Amino acid sequence: MPNYRRGRINEEMSRELASILREIKDPRVSENFISITNVDVTPDLKYAKIGFSSMTGDKAEIKKGLVSASGFIRKRLAETLNLRITPELSFVPDDSIEYGAHINSLFRKIGTAAKPDAEKDGNDDE
Repeated sequence: MPNYRRGRINEEMSRELASILREIKDPRVSENFISITNVDVTPDLKYAKIGFSSMTGDKAEIKKGLVSASGFIRKRLAETLNLRITPELSFVPDDSIEYGAHINSLFRKIGTAAKPDAEKDGNDDE
């Protein structure tokens, strides 16, 4: 199976998962803002690793909620995707958004620390 097909399946699953998450009534999932960051389906389409991120809740509790709702999620995916096999889902917390925010704050600190030095250099030229 060509890789571009897997890529299309990953994208379609990501879109469908985003809408299915809104239907879940488990408070561990419904009360938190969860984003699907990536989906990686194995070449045989039997397994899918789903990366998720949340800025509002405990990721361990959210993962428990997603695992407990995985049967419902698989059923809804089977209804919407035309695949011979609906993959088994595994959920993995993704910290890349928090890491990016941390790096961004470090850049801001560096930028504010560098501005006084730049102002001093600018005054010397006059």
